[in-house]
This record gives sequence, structure tokens and C-alpha cells, in this order.
Amino acid sequence: MSFLERSEERPGAAELRAASYRMLALKRGATCVDVACGAGHAVAELARKGLKVTGIDIDPDAVEAARQRAPGAMFHVAHSDDLPLADGSMDGYRAMRLFHLLEDPRPTIAEAHRVLRPGGRIVVGGQDYGFVMITSSDQDLTDVIRLGLESHTVSPRATRTLREVLLDAKFSDVEVVVHTEVVTDHKQLAPQLKAAAAAAVDQALITKEDADTWLAEQAARARRDHFLAAIPTILVGAHR
Repeated sequence: MSFLERSEERPGAAELRAASYRMLALKRGATCVDVACGAGHAVAELARKGLKVTGIDIDPDAVEAARQRAPGAMFHVAHSDDLPLADGSMDGYRAMRLFHLLEDPRPTIAEAHRVLRPGGRIVVGGQDYGFVMITSSDQDLTDVIRLGLESHTVSPRATRTLREVLLDAKFSDVEVVVHTEVVTDHKQLAPQLKAAAAAAVDQALITKEDADTWLAEQAARARRDHFLAAIPTILVGAHR
């Protein structure tokens, strides 16, 4: 839960959520489901815009936190490919920070198609870990360590396939937007960098000495205000 909270409260996260709302383009009174709603930041913001929002997450603790953040919304604990919603009951469907956790996005997208009314709007997306950029004096080593970061997720490059998945599911007017968060504060990403380096060591991609040297370099960059990372998020919108 603390990770979910930190992720949504990082600089740039609110801007990213706002971009997804603009792509949804829903009017007051419309129904919308936010799948993988986490701690409910988006549910609360959409409800304040006058939408009738349902939040869904597979984690009961996340749903409980979301209920406290958006007490007027409806919530369910459910999987993304088996939603407790009627056919054609939603004007909008939103799912972020989800597809890197799924082995196959197609059942989830098929379920989105089912619950959306004809003409309804879908916006899905998330980070593509294959595009994450971190500056370093040893870029080859950095690229290998980034593979360690990817190993923490089931489908680290899933979002780059969402356009074709939506097209294959008979969605129309598919558009793709890339939102890039630039991070210059080393503290924001330090835990993820350490975890990525450790994962690369565990997979025998690099040695422990390599990992320690790289982490020390990133810390030294931070002390000189030279730390830089760019994290792209792919947003894909379409009509049912």
C-alpha cells in the first residue's frame, strides 16, 4: 500500500492521471470503471468531476484504502478479466498500472469491451520498462541492470502491444499518447535502482561488484545534481 501511495503522489503522477481523464472525455453523470484502482486516487478525482465511478482491484487492502479516499464511489474486489458489471453498463473504462502484471492482456481487454456501451470510451496504459532511460558513464551496464528492473514484472513491455490488442478486439479510433516523466531526484528512484541491481545479480547478469559500483555512481551523480532518468508511460485510447 505504501508503494501504491508513493507512486500516485510522485511529481508527474497527477499530470498523468489528468491526461488519462482528458482522453476519456466523459461528461458529468457518465458511468466509469477504474480497473486496478489501487488506493483510489483516480476514483476520487473522477468522482469530483461528477462521474458515477466504480473502482475495482484484486487487492482487498487497496480497495479498503480506496473506499476511505472516495467514500461515495462503488467498489468491488475482482480480477480484471471477470468484472462484476453488466454488459454495456459503462460509458468509460480506465486501467493503468495493470498490464505489466498480466501474462496476457487480451482477456482483460475483451472484458472491457463487454462492459462498455457502444460508443463508450476506453483508456488503458502503463509504463513500458524497456524504454526506461537512466544516465550513466557505463550505459551498457545500465542496460543490463534495467533488465533486472524488468524481471520484477510479469510483462514489462506489455503496454507497447495495447494498440494492436485494442484493434484486434474491434475497438475503433485508436490513439496512442506517450507521457514521459523526467526524474532528477535520486531519492525518488533509489529503492527501485537498488532492487534492479540486486535482481541483475540474482540472475547472474552482473557481479555484486558491478552492482555496487553502479549504485555508487548513481549516488555520486545525485550529489553533483547529475542524476537523470526518464520514465515513459504509454496511454492508448479508443471507442467501443
